[in-house]
Amino acid sequence: MSVTVITQKKGGPPAIPRDRSAKRSLARAFETFTSAADSLEKSYGQLQAEVLRLRFELERTNRDLATSLEENARMRRYLMRVMEGLPCGMLVVDRNGELRMANPEARRLLASAQGNGGQGIAAMALPPEALRRSLEESRSGSPATEREWAMQTAEGPRTIGLSCAVLGEGDGDGSASESVFLLRDVTEERRQAAEREAARRRESLAEMATLLAHEIRNPLGSLELFAGLLADAAAAQPDLRRWTDHIQAGLRSLSATVNNVLQFHSQPAPQLAPLNLGRLMRESVEFLRPLARQAGLRIDLQNSLGELEIAADGHRLQQVFFNLALNAFRAMSVNGTLTVRLHWADLDRLNEVRIEFADTGRGIEPVNIERVFEAGFTTHAGNPGLGLAVCRTVIEQHGGAIEVASEPGKGATFSVVLPRSGGGA
Repeated sequence: MSVTVITQKKGGPPAIPRDRSAKRSLARAFETFTSAADSLEKSYGQLQAEVLRLRFELERTNRDLATSLEENARMRRYLMRVMEGLPCGMLVVDRNGELRMANPEARRLLASAQGNGGQGIAAMALPPEALRRSLEESRSGSPATEREWAMQTAEGPRTIGLSCAVLGEGDGDGSASESVFLLRDVTEERRQAAEREAARRRESLAEMATLLAHEIRNPLGSLELFAGLLADAAAAQPDLRRWTDHIQAGLRSLSATVNNVLQFHSQPAPQLAPLNLGRLMRESVEFLRPLARQAGLRIDLQNSLGELEIAADGHRLQQVFFNLALNAFRAMSVNGTLTVRLHWADLDRLNEVRIEFADTGRGIEPVNIERVFEAGFTTHAGNPGLGLAVCRTVIEQHGGAIEVASEPGKGATFSVVLPRSGGGA
């Protein structure tokens, strides 16, 4: 910086600077200062604007983050509701076999399996053997299959279906991170499948039985005809008549069994027509006499209605009468009596008839009364148990009803009530 020397006269006013360069230097200094101040002010303004922009950006980021967190929380709650509402059990197991998560259905299934009142989940450090096998199968890359796990619960045996899926890789070391197990209670599903299979087999057996019954019935009719001719020829010879009774009894019992099989599996609708009930009862009793004689039994027919006509299917009703009589014969010992009564069901309303088959046999145990009309129920070895079931079906198709009353040791009475005018479906 240059220095200006000012010369002042002694005792007079200050001297005027000779060099004006000082002013110019000072002016330039002020200009530089002003320029620097303007630059600083502009930089400060830019800084303020940047701070404001960053603050707005931060606020927007915070809002987005809050929205994202809220959305994540909402999604988490939604997924938890989905998981808790799943009808199947779900377990999440880490690579060490530790249980990380379980939904309520899984807790219920495993608590039932272990029978510890709900402590099974907390106490289970490793999956059961069935779970480990599913996990190994899933990790090996084998096609996913559902394994079955049988368990005992307080409600009885249950079957659980198990399937596994590996979520992904762990920390890059090739080991799986977590695995998800799905547990389904397939007990009812397996029961229904077993029932369908049993129904299919029953249907196949029914078709085969019906085919065999048809094949048997044709020659059986001829045998019955020849046996009847032989019985007529031996009527005057008691020794031969005894043998013909045995033949007729066996053939007629076999015929009743064949007809039961056919009617039970086909159950055709009855062909209603005017029918002389008194005549049908006499013919049925005469048809049954060889069986009674062969077993040492008696049949007593009591008809208080005479030659009454009703609307019915004669062949189907005759099958009912045969079945009820054969059932009575099996329950009686030698010298027993089967009494067949035909009368009005209600004397005040003459629109129904009642036919009773009362035997003097051993009776029916109270626990079996409700089951005697079930198909397959029998107390006689070798008997298919279809006779009384066929009786109920035929009578109900006629619009009637069949009842049973019995006291152990004092015989049983089966009562058939039929409408006089017919009421078949």
